[in-house]
Amino acid sequence: MRRFLSFTTLLAGMQFVVPAYAEQAFSFQNAPGELPKTVAPLSYIIHLATDMDHLSLTGRETIKVNVLSATAEMTMNQAGLKLEGAVLDNAVKAEISQNDAAETVTLRFPKDVAKGVHTLAITYSGPILKTPNGIYVDDYTSLKGEAKRMLVTQFEVADARRMFPGWDEPAFKATFQLDVALPTDYVAVSNMPVTSSKPEGAGLKRVWFAQTPHMSTYLLALVAGDMKAVRGQADGTPLAVYAPSGLEGQGDFALHAAEKILPYYNSYFGVKYPLPKMDMVAIPGNYQAGAMENWGLLTYIDNVLLFDPKNSTPRTRELIYEVVAHEMAHQWSGDLVTMGWWDNIWLNEGFASWMEIKATDKMNPQWEIWPRQHETREETMGTDALPSTHPIQQTIHNVSEANSAFDGISYGKGELVIRMLEGWLGEERFRQGMRAYMKAHAYGSATSQDLWNALSGASGQEVGQVARSFTEQPGIPLVNVAAACEKGKTVYTLTQSRFTIHDPNPKDLVWSIPVVAGGPGLQTQKLVLGKVPQTLSVRGCDAPFKMNLGESGYYRVRYMPSAFDALAKNITTFEAVDKANLLGDQFALFQSGQAQLSSYLTLADRLLNAHEDNIAVLQEIIGKFDALDDYLKGSADRSLFRAYARKGLASVLARLGWDQKPDENVLDTMLRPLVLSALGQFEDPAVVTEAQKRFAQWLDNPASVRPDLVGVVASLAMKHADQKTYDIMAAKVRATQATEVKLRLFNAMAGATNPALIEQTVALAYSGAIPNGRIAMALSRVADSSENPDLVWKLVKQHEAEIRTHLAPWSQDGFLAGIAVHSDNADIAGALENDPASVKTTGAKIATAKALSEIGARKEAMRAAQAQIHVWLNTQKH
Repeated sequence: MRRFLSFTTLLAGMQFVVPAYAEQAFSFQNAPGELPKTVAPLSYIIHLATDMDHLSLTGRETIKVNVLSATAEMTMNQAGLKLEGAVLDNAVKAEISQNDAAETVTLRFPKDVAKGVHTLAITYSGPILKTPNGIYVDDYTSLKGEAKRMLVTQFEVADARRMFPGWDEPAFKATFQLDVALPTDYVAVSNMPVTSSKPEGAGLKRVWFAQTPHMSTYLLALVAGDMKAVRGQADGTPLAVYAPSGLEGQGDFALHAAEKILPYYNSYFGVKYPLPKMDMVAIPGNYQAGAMENWGLLTYIDNVLLFDPKNSTPRTRELIYEVVAHEMAHQWSGDLVTMGWWDNIWLNEGFASWMEIKATDKMNPQWEIWPRQHETREETMGTDALPSTHPIQQTIHNVSEANSAFDGISYGKGELVIRMLEGWLGEERFRQGMRAYMKAHAYGSATSQDLWNALSGASGQEVGQVARSFTEQPGIPLVNVAAACEKGKTVYTLTQSRFTIHDPNPKDLVWSIPVVAGGPGLQTQKLVLGKVPQTLSVRGCDAPFKMNLGESGYYRVRYMPSAFDALAKNITTFEAVDKANLLGDQFALFQSGQAQLSSYLTLADRLLNAHEDNIAVLQEIIGKFDALDDYLKGSADRSLFRAYARKGLASVLARLGWDQKPDENVLDTMLRPLVLSALGQFEDPAVVTEAQKRFAQWLDNPASVRPDLVGVVASLAMKHADQKTYDIMAAKVRATQATEVKLRLFNAMAGATNPALIEQTVALAYSGAIPNGRIAMALSRVADSSENPDLVWKLVKQHEAEIRTHLAPWSQDGFLAGIAVHSDNADIAGALENDPASVKTTGAKIATAKALSEIGARKEAMRAAQAQIHVWLNTQKH
């Protein structure tokens, strides 16, 4: 039996560490933002007409507003629109003054408008875009080879202002009633059900939708085109998955996932999903957001919603489940209760990221999803350790900064901190707090403090004092563990410091850290570590006593030699998640200069020699081996390290083989491509030869290679491809319409190392073969996979102006940084830092700082690895 000590006891009398700044509960007047709070919208009625041939729109809207203090001016948002008239209360014409740079419009009246409710009527016109933001068109080719055009909206962060003038900030909630004129043959969906439809002129119809609940502008949505749906229901709510006609059957898996997830969320949140329907729509290709939680109309790029049994992989199935669970979680956290401003975007994204894994794990325990979240932890902490990091909850001044906040800190760290809080408070008390939070703030806005208040009320703990130390401070705590044997027991003394990488002047910070410790056969112990050292003890003097048991805490651990040696000797006896956790911490300590690389390799070696077969552990090892291979570029020891890595992974491949076994579990099926890709990267001759053989078979007969291995064999074949093979692949990328397959093949081509082929791949990325919403990511992939980022940088800079015409505004800021970050060349880093585009906006400055931090950290790790690997490899010869 395992005993769990109560945190209630542990917290009694404890001195907590609280950051200097503490956020307050939500207040509309005090909510941050760029618009004045003198006027607030109550409702919008929007009449829209679209010209799909000339890509333009005209609109009439009636806004019921509440004037909170008498004013002669009303300032709202617009972007790219032209306001042609504005009338107050059917009588008073406004003088219109647009500020396109600020994306605002100010309406001035002859005298002050009195406090109270008024009606504002506006007529306007504007463009329909081709870049994937605001209201835009997605041009694609149907299954029958016909050119098709879909109308799509994507409004987060601040692009609703591109479809209608309004108060485009999350705190300004209102109802929306939309009607739109569209081509007659279009199927139209929005947040609410269609109430009526009738012809309107030659080839057009007008479609009316029901009024929405109170919600933020960025959650309004409209999608129209040649679509069909598969339908179902859950807990009395009609569900539908829409896709381009002919592909709707591929929505079955997502539909069935939603049918399981919705009742679970209804129960978990204690507030039933409030809208009369839930639609999900697959957007073919040109959808940069990936997925969006528009209330009642969830939109997805097609490769994370549609499952094609002929071409999709087991990982695609899992990804679909996760993303559907993520966006559905937002229907409560984000839609029903919305953050007051973008400084709390983590409340939306961190929570939904945590909930997606929680729901996916509950419905699919065979996927063992929680241990594999170790990868998210490592990626997140890798960012959070750098000097360019930021708090989860940061001050956001403008839209550019808001866009930059959609990063691994808001998502990954947000998820991990919420998981830590749940583990600290207990699952049931945490859920009670979430239910209270949802009920208290339904149809309104909230801050992090509102959540802490609800969790404190449910648990009886001062949650904010622990939580704020992780959400309002940047960085990662490091728990330092010293051990001493005293009278037949080991006493562990815990202190804390800040863990950093490539940060010469880190600010000293202190956290309140929930620590869980234990090991095989040992009692689990808990405490909250603050500024004052604390101790734990166990019987015996060589016990494998581990901190962060279960990897539920957001902190690194550094063991003094005596404590580490006991863990290293017994690492094979721990659960998979703890094996991965020990490995991850040791590699991070190497990167920070606090441990030798040999400490990591010793652990990995013991696990591989013991024939470790868990995917989470092997994924950790493969990822770090790949990083070391990158660190050793240009080193004479690279070939020796690759030989060592091949030897270590040989037994894993021997167990898995190339072909799926009839009774194989899904985790082994997902592990196989990782192992084969790694061995191919490490130039395993047998793997490379077999990959080339299977690639040739696939060219002759695509059905001859399983979908999950196509990317592997194509990537290894393309690494040293000739022009003829390259041309065949390029033709496939251009002709393939399925986004999942298109990106799989392009990613394989991105690994070509011939400079002439790299130049062609860069050109292919923005030629129209890759959807606009994926171009920036595609070029970054080429910079990474080709191992020639300097050439990619040069080519991108030569064609930068043309490439940028394809990019949405919110992908412009990090575009150059996404290329340069893969380079180790000081000249490229300098060119990025001094490029005018790198300082054009706050978001660009942030992206540049992150890239420069990553480059610097990698260069430090390269020097250390190249200095230490030679010694390690020599020890393996004896």
